This record gives sequence, structure tokens and C-alpha cells, in this order.
Amino acid sequence: MKHTLSVVVSAYNEEKTLARCLESVKGLADEIIVVDNTSSDDTATIAKKYTKKVFVQKNQLMLNTNKNFGFSKATSDWILNLDADEAVPDALRVEIKKLIAKEPEENGFWIKRKNFSFGKWIQHGLWWPDKQIRLFRRVHGKFPCVHIHEYIAVEGSVGDLEEPYVHYNYESISQYLAKIDRASTSEAISLTESKYQLSWFDALRFPISDFIKIYFAEGAYKDGLHGLVLSMFQAFYSFTTFAKKWEMEKFEERDIQLNAVSGELKERGKEISYWTLTASMKDSKNVVANIIKKIKRKRLGL
Repeated sequence: MKHTLSVVVSAYNEEKTLARCLESVKGLADEIIVVDNTSSDDTATIAKKYTKKVFVQKNQLMLNTNKNFGFSKATSDWILNLDADEAVPDALRVEIKKLIAKEPEENGFWIKRKNFSFGKWIQHGLWWPDKQIRLFRRVHGKFPCVHIHEYIAVEGSVGDLEEPYVHYNYESISQYLAKIDRASTSEAISLTESKYQLSWFDALRFPISDFIKIYFAEGAYKDGLHGLVLSMFQAFYSFTTFAKKWEMEKFEERDIQLNAVSGELKERGKEISYWTLTASMKDSKNVVANIIKKIKRKRLGL
């Protein structure tokens, strides 16, 4: 029995990327479904060159709602969910074909994502291997639609594929800023809905903690200037989320003592020193030097 695959793409003003995405699934997809989120460019026209199944939906802050709508229109046994700025390389196409043909026990699969930002494959930090659940049985998966950055929820077991797919993530600074404007609004709404109590120190902790985690703990520093800039942008995204949550609280006034801010920055500075030493130890094979760094790290009291 032949098992079939639907590729579902949700797109908004993606005339520059959609053809590349749909070309990459030729010979793989038995059915292509494109949800056009009321684009003002030629997204829908391009989509119709590849499929008759083009559906128009209102562009929403919670984009995953429209992705679920696309899933509901699929008729194949399996669904592969892609964004318009993503593509399936030959090796992954072959792996998916073989997998579906042998009828696996799992109902979904994690797939590694190769993120290209500002012209470079980013191999550390948040951006690799950046596993996403994108392949799943049609009747066993959908997005929860709780916040903008979430995984497809699959009923039953989930496996892993070996080959990655490609994400042409950010090609300009303006594109990045436009995306985080939308994403930070969604995150701020999620904080509000979860009844998170905002504190003034979150203005420092949100961005600094994210920068420390991504740049030092997750190794983004190994990606050179790209890693530094992307880590700082992620910190800015976290700060923007804080600021929008504050805006939702009508810019409530709060008094802050100067020594409290100074103390908070000192604590974050100790964290940076701790993780700088930790990263340096991982990269060094000098036993004596690492012992000295370990002693210094211990003195930080963290």
C-alpha cells in the first residue's frame, strides 16, 4: 500500500522565497497546500503555479492557527509542514520517501534545521541543531496555538530523522527587526495570559540571561561576529518582550533605587565571568590553566 504525503505551507508576502520552497518538494509531495495569509504581493500567484489548493486566510498574530487550518485541508497519510523560507534538500527528500514507504511505528519525527542568517550557516547557540517536529501523521498532530514559538503536538511516539532541512532565516537587519516586532508581541501576550508578575529587574534579567545562555553556555561565540550579533539581537528580543509587557500594564510607574540596579548588574556580571571561564575551559587543553580558571570560577560564588 502506497502511503502519501501532503506538504503544507503557510505564507504571508513571501513572493521572494515561496518558489524555492515549493520547488524543493517536487517529486516528494503527493499534494501541496498553501495557505495565503492575505498577502499583498504575488505570493498567491506563485503558489497557484504549483498547486490548485491555495486557501486564503486572514493574517493573524497567532500564525499557527492558519497552519492548523492548512493541516485540516490535507488528505494524505502524512504531513510535512514547511515555512515559505525553508527548503528540503535532496538527502532529506530521499530519507522521507524511504521512511513513509516502510510505514514506521512513530506518529511524528524531529528534523534538524540548518539556519542561514546573514549569509552564513549558524552552527551553535539556538540555531543548531534546532530540531523541529515537521513530519507527522495527518490525524495525530497539530499546533497547540498557545504562543508563537511552539512545536507541533503529536499523539504517540516521536522519532528522529538524520538529514536536516534548510531555513533561510534572516537576510537583512530590517527583516529581523520586523520579525521580532511580531514575535515579541505574541510573547508579551503569553506572559499576560499566564498572569506573570513583571518586576523591574526583568528589564535586565530577560536580555542578559538570554545573552549569557546563547553566547557562552550554548557556544554562539564560536560563530564569530555572526554569533555575537545574533546573541545580542536575541537579548534585544527578550528586552522588547519585557517592554511590550510593560506597555500592556499601561507603563505603570515604579521607583527603582540606583544601588538596586547596580547590585543587579554586578550579579549579572558575575554570571558573565562564570560562563566566560567555563567556555574557555571547554576550549582549552591546558590542564594547569584550567585548574586556575576553575579556582577563579569557584570564587565567584555561583
